[in-house]
Amino acid sequence: MGVMVEGVWHVDEPPLTSRKTGKYERAQSGFRSWLTPDGAPGRTQDGLAGDGSFKAEAGRYHLYVSISCPWAHRTRIFRILKDLEGAIGLSLVLPRRNDNGWVFDNASAEFKDDLNGVDALHELYSRADRHYSGRVTVPVLWDKQDQTIVSNESAEIIRMLNSAFTGVAGNDLDFYPANKRAEIDKLNELTYNNLNNGVYRAGFATSQEAYQDAANAVFDTLDSLEERLESSRYLVGDEQSEADWRVFPTLVRFDAAYFGAFKCNKRRLIDYPNLWAYTRDLYATSTVATTVNPEVSKYGYYSKSDLRNPYGIVPVGPVIDFTEPHNRAALAA
Repeated sequence: MGVMVEGVWHVDEPPLTSRKTGKYERAQSGFRSWLTPDGAPGRTQDGLAGDGSFKAEAGRYHLYVSISCPWAHRTRIFRILKDLEGAIGLSLVLPRRNDNGWVFDNASAEFKDDLNGVDALHELYSRADRHYSGRVTVPVLWDKQDQTIVSNESAEIIRMLNSAFTGVAGNDLDFYPANKRAEIDKLNELTYNNLNNGVYRAGFATSQEAYQDAANAVFDTLDSLEERLESSRYLVGDEQSEADWRVFPTLVRFDAAYFGAFKCNKRRLIDYPNLWAYTRDLYATSTVATTVNPEVSKYGYYSKSDLRNPYGIVPVGPVIDFTEPHNRAALAA
């Protein structure tokens, strides 16, 4: 779906998998600056100093996301959880990429760039760095003042949204409290490697061994979470945390997309009583349901692909009802 080289968009992108092992290799995010309450330097999630720092100010920043992308989904959710809709703008790219990568339909009401008016997301990448080389991904946290990208690393953007605007805009809810960070970090590492990214490692594998290793890790992790949720309403006790909202975008797409398109078909999410109810519990939080659209997400995952879906056919099912009563509150009693 294309790649940028020295600020210029090229339609042909390098392979997603290793030619030697057939394993999927996710590219690193290219923009890793940090947003803080006072503009002081911040640090990335792996402890490294960010590329720069930006001050949290209401009305200064804008999020670019895709409905079909789980990484972008988590940032959209945090914008809601932290009551930042009025402080941070939002634009949606079309759910399917084309030869120009992530693109807008500026003639539409829903999928237009009503801030910068560009036709393709790569135009913002080159505006931010005219020598940028790498993939063009969502989410993008855009700084309207300096006309640049603050970050395109979702895990770090949600940390910024969680803490940077306290006292500036939104609410003071904390989904990464100091006394639970070690446990949250441990869970995040597990779910990122084996579930969030694991479904992609399974779906994009080009060897049987790479596929089986990834798919087995996906279901080992789901089994582990199912057991954990038997006695705990959320992953880290009775209160929602970052760990829950990092796993939710994968779970909410599982049966509609990953089960079929990515061959993660050993079991469905609805075959896990605790995980299925837990997912519905999270879905019922605030207005998170407005960010979930399985049909649109499915349209993106079943894009036309010479390797995986040569005719671009989108399946008619499954029928999923996230509004069924979840009865999870009893665990917190």
